[in-house]
Amino acid sequence: MKRPAERVKPLLAAVEGPPHNDHQTRNSDMDIDTVRDAFPAMARGAEPKKRIFFDNPAGTQMASRSIERMTRVMIETNANLGGYFETSLAAQAMVDDAHQAMADFFNAADRREVVFGQNMTTLTFAVSRAIGRDLNAGDAIVLTRMDHDANVAPWLMLAEDRGLEVRWIDLDPKTFELDLSTLEATIDEDVKLVAVGYASNVTGTINDVKRIAQRARAIGALSYIDAVQFAPHGVIDVQEIGCDFLVCSAYKFFGPHHGVLWGRFDLLQALTAYKVRAASNTPPGKFETGTTSREALAGVLGAVEHYAWLGQSFGNVHPQATRRERIVAGIEVADRYERVLTARLIAGLSRIDGVLIQGISDVAALARRVPTVSITVDGTDPADIARAMAEEGIYLWHGHNYGLEPIKRLGLADRNGVVRIGLAHYNTEAEVDFLLAKLADWMKTRT
Repeated sequence: MKRPAERVKPLLAAVEGPPHNDHQTRNSDMDIDTVRDAFPAMARGAEPKKRIFFDNPAGTQMASRSIERMTRVMIETNANLGGYFETSLAAQAMVDDAHQAMADFFNAADRREVVFGQNMTTLTFAVSRAIGRDLNAGDAIVLTRMDHDANVAPWLMLAEDRGLEVRWIDLDPKTFELDLSTLEATIDEDVKLVAVGYASNVTGTINDVKRIAQRARAIGALSYIDAVQFAPHGVIDVQEIGCDFLVCSAYKFFGPHHGVLWGRFDLLQALTAYKVRAASNTPPGKFETGTTSREALAGVLGAVEHYAWLGQSFGNVHPQATRRERIVAGIEVADRYERVLTARLIAGLSRIDGVLIQGISDVAALARRVPTVSITVDGTDPADIARAMAEEGIYLWHGHNYGLEPIKRLGLADRNGVVRIGLAHYNTEAEVDFLLAKLADWMKTRT
């Protein structure tokens, strides 16, 4: 009798499918046409109408590998888990691989440290409640004025429920960076948890999460990192950071609308999860409530495989490279490409009279930001700019973008926030130049 792994092998081969294309060249320069061909929304010949996707901080386009994975799993492995029959066994194998893929993405020690959920917000509400069971009135938590509300509101509500003290790390509106000068005083022995974003979805600033996590660990507090904006652009290593939890969203890095949380296994094991009695009492199952979306997990797996493909194709990795090595190489080659685009965008915006960049604009300091660039124009509603650019086929977001704290701290709440331009490794210099030209033309119409 065949062992379970042998019986599901033919189905897994079908899910894996053939290589996406034949352009598996090995060089350090990314071929943008080949990369764009890996995205159906912008592949050559996909759509005659001009569509420039600069709405990436709110959600990227999906990679072919992610879409193909989702389609295949619904055809070939559409069964619940725990059965002895072929499709159930194949579904379990895919679920295990998805957990392992994200473990490789995070550099986690164990795939059981990876928890999937509907989105980052839902996961944060669930984990905050589990953590809150062990907190008492008078305990303190630390938040920042730079974070997306998904890493603020759940903790504020928990503080209200449990009578916790809330402390804040401030955002300096001149440097667009967190003010860490009082870090030791703010995170003292009364603090039980520190929640901080890895990168801002408003200013683009990359925060020193390692330093903050180290301070939290030193006084026995937990650290919870929102990596939603950082994950598409930088290598994540939870062991290097030394944090306790880290969460991100796959739809921000070329996958489906699904959230992923990493947590230290001993903490996940110790926390009391809100679940039904029949569910597993061990991670990750204790936190993955109900029947998980098998197709979403397959899509996340495909998104990770996209990064691995980038690394294999353009990152000069050796043929026997591990998936982690290929992922890292892929993210690094994409990051190098995005920095060139970011420098071009920031330089161009700086030359347009009346445009103010709400973030780090020193081209020599691009390592301290992701390619999420927010701008304002005095006396102009950001919605008017976004609407005008949409008419040119340029997709942008405007408003507070759920960054309530940074928008308020920057004094932009009564000005309807910002116009947000977000780059990804499938964007081009020509697209950046087109935006700059159209924005400059529109600005001239105001005078």
